[in-house]
Amino acid sequence: MHITLKRARDLGIVFEGETGGMNSITDVPEVEVGHSTIIFGDRESVVGSGPARTGITAILPLGKKKVNSNLLAGASVLNGNGELTGISWLEESGMLSGPVMLTNTYSVGKVRDAVLKYMTDNELESDSLPVVGEISDEYLNDIRGQHIREEHVFESIGRAQRENVEEGNVGGGTGAVCYEFKGGIGTSSRILEVLEREYSVGVIVQANHGLRHHLNINGIPVGQHIRNNLVRTKESGSIVGVIITDAPLLPHQLKRLSRRAFLGLARTGSVSSNGSGDFFLSISTANSYDVDPGSMVESTWIPNSSIDPLLENVVYSTEEAIINALVAAESMSGFGRHYVSAMPHDRVQELLKKRRN
Repeated sequence: MHITLKRARDLGIVFEGETGGMNSITDVPEVEVGHSTIIFGDRESVVGSGPARTGITAILPLGKKKVNSNLLAGASVLNGNGELTGISWLEESGMLSGPVMLTNTYSVGKVRDAVLKYMTDNELESDSLPVVGEISDEYLNDIRGQHIREEHVFESIGRAQRENVEEGNVGGGTGAVCYEFKGGIGTSSRILEVLEREYSVGVIVQANHGLRHHLNINGIPVGQHIRNNLVRTKESGSIVGVIITDAPLLPHQLKRLSRRAFLGLARTGSVSSNGSGDFFLSISTANSYDVDPGSMVESTWIPNSSIDPLLENVVYSTEEAIINALVAAESMSGFGRHYVSAMPHDRVQELLKKRRN
């Protein structure tokens, strides 16, 4: 039985650190998230005709009003069986301009081109290398049908908002499978203090990774005790995540933050196999710059000796975002009449209670 609960803490799962008010990446001031979810067809599977179980998630670090601002950023790859476009230049320049988009593997090009058109249509100067991450949702989605359209990209950006960020079967996570349960989009945040100032850090993930026996929650090997409805014989999934903070950090420090996300991933049990694509991008909203300012730029930044609270809380936020994706996701059938069950909330609660007693 799948009890309808929305977030991991509703199940009594305990996480470290102090969350922001919404426990979402949008606790970082000005950040907005929007989804475009594409679901149609429920029986016959014909390439090009569905069923479609896919979508797009747009992350706007400074919201729609400042979508083309230059921000400092860094990225890390744990296992590169996937794609995050634009990160070669991001790593070279230390800068990000424009939204970050999450979609499926076969639609990366369409989404990238549509972002460029959005920027052009709105007369927004920006880098010509948009950042688009992807997962393969082919188990549930007619991925070869390429059902993502330009209008879906515009829709995801237009729907971006700060409150009520949806999780689970939405946007880029619509067709995701995580630890052989239904996966999807998940988010979390932390509030912390550095040098007597309060900052926030938030994470959003597109969770589509792992085998069932890998899954750990609060250090308990939950996946080893729930063995029904398995869907994978080997690891072939991915996880893409975005970390945003309002703490003033330099690109090399943001890269260090992005690496710590993989420790949060490991806390949920992932081993990052050969078939996994594991990418995290970190962004600071503290120092934004006009495109090609043409003059000297001054900024402040936190010294390396003081960034431990940020590193630590990225780990906690990533861990919780992944579990939030699992809790929010609902069972789904899709392409090839495949079926993926939601993580059974009551069984997880039972296992957690048993271990604690």
